[in-house]
Amino acid sequence: MINAYAKGILIPIGGNEDKGIDENEMYTLEFIENGILRHIVRLAGGENANIVIVPTASSIPDEVIENYQSAFEILGCTNIHVVDIRDRSHSEEPENVEKIKNADAVLFSGGDQSQITKKIGETTIHHLLLHKYMNENFVIAGTSAGAMCMSSRMITGGNTTESFRKGVVGMGEGMGFTPTLIIDSHFIQRGRFGRLTEAVAKFPKLIGIGLAEDTGLIITNNNEFEVIGSGMVIIFDGRNLTHNNEEILKEGDPMTLTNMVTHVLSNGDKFEISTRKISVLPIGAPLI
Repeated sequence: MINAYAKGILIPIGGNEDKGIDENEMYTLEFIENGILRHIVRLAGGENANIVIVPTASSIPDEVIENYQSAFEILGCTNIHVVDIRDRSHSEEPENVEKIKNADAVLFSGGDQSQITKKIGETTIHHLLLHKYMNENFVIAGTSAGAMCMSSRMITGGNTTESFRKGVVGMGEGMGFTPTLIIDSHFIQRGRFGRLTEAVAKFPKLIGIGLAEDTGLIITNNNEFEVIGSGMVIIFDGRNLTHNNEEILKEGDPMTLTNMVTHVLSNGDKFEISTRKISVLPIGAPLI
């Protein structure tokens, strides 16, 4: 579990993949046009960086691998590898472990975040990722499910049609790269306000992060982040809730929450997790 300064960088991305329901997932790398993959390459050390693609969350891993390889090649990268974990035992295979040891950056694809924790959580590769993130200039990126799994408290699912009623959200144990955030993806496009609200009501000391598609964060020192991409990030801060009836409600009951602080940030804006301090990009400033 990460609970202190980390030398590495996290880049959760709101994604644009379907969750493995159909083949649309293979055609959804639009965020490249907004420079998010370029940030990964830059922060990993440039075009010669050793980048590892992990398609474990996806139900169509072969297509996803091909698309990411092509995308990184377009960006000039020549040192691209794949750790294709389709069974928990694959997280213990020496060849896969060695690829992670040599990596400058790892990218988790979209799909089903529970597949990542099921097949990688608490394995040799998971512990190696935690160690590298704490002690090396190492980038862990993830889109959609690959972003959501970064939290210690991970959203596993949720019914968006019953928003703001208890039972909307399913929670589980994530990969634990960031213990202070709860991350949700496709946030605006799929109307996930209700389930992130309930997640923060369950864990009011944690900060809810709703990532729109084509949008990501660069998290440094495990404490500060900057928004990148074309969309918005919605932040839910429940630490000063003056009323929260989540614990006493029955499943399906409407929730009452007061004094939930909400911020809407976009490209170039910054947020400090420990102090909740915000630095907003001045109007008219060039985008990154």
